[in-house]
Amino acid sequence: MRTIDIIVPCYNEEDNIEAFFRAAEEAKNSIGDCTFNYIFVDDGSSDGTLEKIKALGNAGYISFSRNFGKEAAMYAGLKASAEGDSDYAVIIDADLQHPPALIKDMVEILEETGCDSVAARRVSRKGEPIIRSIFARLFYKIMNRFSEIHLADGVVDFRIMRKPMVKAIAGMPERCRFSKGLFQWVGFDTRWIEFENVRRMSGESRWTVWGLTKYAIEGFVDFAASPLKAAGVAGSLIAAGSLIYLLVEIIKTLVMGKDTPGYASTICLILFFGGVIIAMLGIIGEYIGRMYIETKGRPVYVEKESNIENHK
Repeated sequence: MRTIDIIVPCYNEEDNIEAFFRAAEEAKNSIGDCTFNYIFVDDGSSDGTLEKIKALGNAGYISFSRNFGKEAAMYAGLKASAEGDSDYAVIIDADLQHPPALIKDMVEILEETGCDSVAARRVSRKGEPIIRSIFARLFYKIMNRFSEIHLADGVVDFRIMRKPMVKAIAGMPERCRFSKGLFQWVGFDTRWIEFENVRRMSGESRWTVWGLTKYAIEGFVDFAASPLKAAGVAGSLIAAGSLIYLLVEIIKTLVMGKDTPGYASTICLILFFGGVIIAMLGIIGEYIGRMYIETKGRPVYVEKESNIENHK
């Protein structure tokens, strides 16, 4: 009998827990000859999410001391799964935007093809704000153009993985995490399964425009060194242009005599080069900031309580 860990990051999902559990149990029954081990990760919820999880009775859970973010919650679940005896692990959201019924198809693809992972990707963004869809597609294009990894457009965190891949991801305890990139970086054989975008069953998405922007910057900086190279190239080009301009001015002065300097042009040049320098320092600062965070060695999350024995 196959054992599958169902990793469920949760943040203020009290209205969705019971419905999700019922849908997941239906998916388990449709697969047959399989056991689900639930690993709910309560990401510092301020509502009754943890109480709802405990009321399920036979579900494992990890509760954080505060909200550390979905990336930390996924890492905690993968770490607990890696330390257990399950055959596969599934990461899935509790709001039913990731259809539990799709797990059956994932298991079939995994076992028929012998691949290491089956990941879901949305073929449409129905119900999503147009601006968010445009920026999401732009993000994927930029990532694939300038980073060392390739992300399929519409890829989500919903996926099933074999134990070696789970252990590989759980073995990377970096604090600045971008799991979509890590899943690709480890290099295991991944197949894709497509599904239509599904609205949340209850409540509103916690992702704000600013939160998604920070998440995009996090992912780009984690897997692309090109901004640093671009800053160096831009600095070199500006220095070369300044040298050429200096030579032109010296020649003009020797041939035509001293020219009256322009106040406006001088101010414009100062502002332009000042802005370029500040922008370059900002880019470098993003990388140095992540180095600073990682070197402090703080944990990805702080566990408040858990009923998973091999994780305590």
